[in-house]
Amino acid sequence: MARANEAGSAPTRDRELRARGKRTMRRLLDASVTVFARKGFHATRVDDIVKAARTSHGTFYLYFSSKDDLFRELTEEVAEQMATLVEALGPVSPDEAGLAALRTWLGQFSEVYERCGPVIGAWTEAEIDGTEVGRIGADVLAGFTLALGRQIASSVDDLDPAVASMALVAMIERYHYYALGGMVEGDRGQVLDTLAAITHAGLFGARAGVPA
Repeated sequence: MARANEAGSAPTRDRELRARGKRTMRRLLDASVTVFARKGFHATRVDDIVKAARTSHGTFYLYFSSKDDLFRELTEEVAEQMATLVEALGPVSPDEAGLAALRTWLGQFSEVYERCGPVIGAWTEAEIDGTEVGRIGADVLAGFTLALGRQIASSVDDLDPAVASMALVAMIERYHYYALGGMVEGDRGQVLDTLAAITHAGLFGARAGVPA
């Protein structure tokens, strides 16, 4: 009976170890985001991450081969969130309902950016140096912009969707980048109202706000 209990406990131990490993990996990823926000990507060292995560170098290298390897994992997470964000934007109409839908979507974008801003900021920093990390980030943003362009194309007939989506991403992403860095201030709700109004007017021109 004792042997049966020991044998039966092995899967339980395995599950506990897997769960503990996932928690440790999550702690390292979250700690890296905190350190990236404070020090920037290039100035951040593995030592900084393990200290913030309150773990060891040995533990870090159980899960990641390098800081860049960890960053790729973060990038995949952000890419998934951005893909979900694009899917959340349905066809936008030129009437008040379309403006409201756009405002709701911008609120969702703001929430994603608040979580992922340090990672996106690290992309921007790395892009300047032309590193692989910067290329990976640029590819994710390009994919997001392309998908957003397809969504815009389903709503607006007389605009180049590629240009429109690029302008939209540039405006809202840069605003959030500056806001996260403390370079601009303002009530979040009012800011999102303004961004929604500008974007809606930019998409539909004189038709914006006209009942369907």
